Amino acid sequence: MKTTTIDRYIESHIDESVAELSRLCAQPSVAAQNLGIQACAEKVAESLKARGFAVQILPTGGSPVVFAERAGKGDATLIVYDHYDVQPPEPLELWDSPPFEPTVRAGRLYARGVADNKGNFTSRLHAIDAILAADGELPCNIKFVVEGEEEIGSVNLEPFVKENKDLLAGDVCVWEVGGVDHQNAPVQMVGLRGICYVELRVRTANRDVHSGTGGSIFPNAAWRLVWALNTLKDQDENILLPGFYDDVIPPTPREKELLAQLPDMVAYYREEFGLTGFLKDIEDPLELAIQAVYQPTCTICGLTAGYQGKGSKTVLPAEASAKVDFRLVPDQTPKQVLAQLRAHLDAHGFEDVEIVDLGGNPGAKTDPDHPAVRLAVRAAEDVYDQPSRINPMIGGSGPNYIFQEYLGVPIISSGAGDSDSRVHAPNESISLDLYEKAAKHFARIVLLMGEY
Repeated sequence: MKTTTIDRYIESHIDESVAELSRLCAQPSVAAQNLGIQACAEKVAESLKARGFAVQILPTGGSPVVFAERAGKGDATLIVYDHYDVQPPEPLELWDSPPFEPTVRAGRLYARGVADNKGNFTSRLHAIDAILAADGELPCNIKFVVEGEEEIGSVNLEPFVKENKDLLAGDVCVWEVGGVDHQNAPVQMVGLRGICYVELRVRTANRDVHSGTGGSIFPNAAWRLVWALNTLKDQDENILLPGFYDDVIPPTPREKELLAQLPDMVAYYREEFGLTGFLKDIEDPLELAIQAVYQPTCTICGLTAGYQGKGSKTVLPAEASAKVDFRLVPDQTPKQVLAQLRAHLDAHGFEDVEIVDLGGNPGAKTDPDHPAVRLAVRAAEDVYDQPSRINPMIGGSGPNYIFQEYLGVPIISSGAGDSDSRVHAPNESISLDLYEKAAKHFARIVLLMGEY
């Protein structure tokens, strides 16, 4: 099948696809707030049914998973993992247009979830439309697994995949993320760090108290939490949980070779984020790349205590909480980190600090020289102006471990993300030019899977 025919379809029908994407983004689907989840799952199912897929909306312990499959001419099966849930849009005042009112400005579509990852999902449907228009059938079998809890740690996905291994079985998996780097070069992202996300809670009284009454004699939940947090890391950025680094595996020589071929990010990070320097005073590009993804983290993501409105309110907080994430590297696991965190807090006299497990996954990676990775690189050759780069591990996290552990599939990437997408931030967006290229790239992956 000639790609020129497919490309012409993608180009001539791009407005229809962007309209479908806009309708999907207009549907709120915030997993953290259980907002619009069922309605969005139904919209995803309708879109897949329209392409001739057999679709099931399958229950889990939380948000449903949309599963769809359509047979193709070849024996190979391509699994497509996406998610329909999105991050909370707050702070709303920082958006230039309402987060659930998709808006086009200067060649970019702005909306919450448009980059992460509703845009990638509909670009894949657009590619499938083009292939079906050109040939009437798919060159390989395709299965979609679209979950609704990725943004809260995919808390119910592992038992779902484990129980449905035969239903979900395939040969290669295209992951939710993908796109180009800040130099507009396509990137194959073949590894993700793990994550352990927790909330730490402290309660010292049954209600807030006038600070003049209790400031000298009552325990303060905010101070209690700050002191507990202060024990987690030292001033040299070392995480102090017992045994935390015992299972950390350094990058292989091949992974270091690939990291060395990636762009120097030192100057870019300084300019893009207004930094004066990096932790541990790192300035060497390769050392920075290794530290950025092959070292685990402990990040305070949010703090809540007492009064934070305008003006003053003299109050002693009875409750305080903090959101903390640990980004994990092979071979760390969330279960181990939870145990280490509990032991650490107890040993430092903070038995009263409650740990709420908000979900997590171990990290996982695909061999960068796997034939499936070469297939994805080959599929991008005539779509982008630059050859693909292979990134052996990115800093973000996701449930790729689950797919590799239970389905045994290599994972490749394709998508419309770029350095301006502002994923998880206000004014999230995608480039419409890259959206078109993502559809062309995915179409070529599907075509090559017919020969896999």
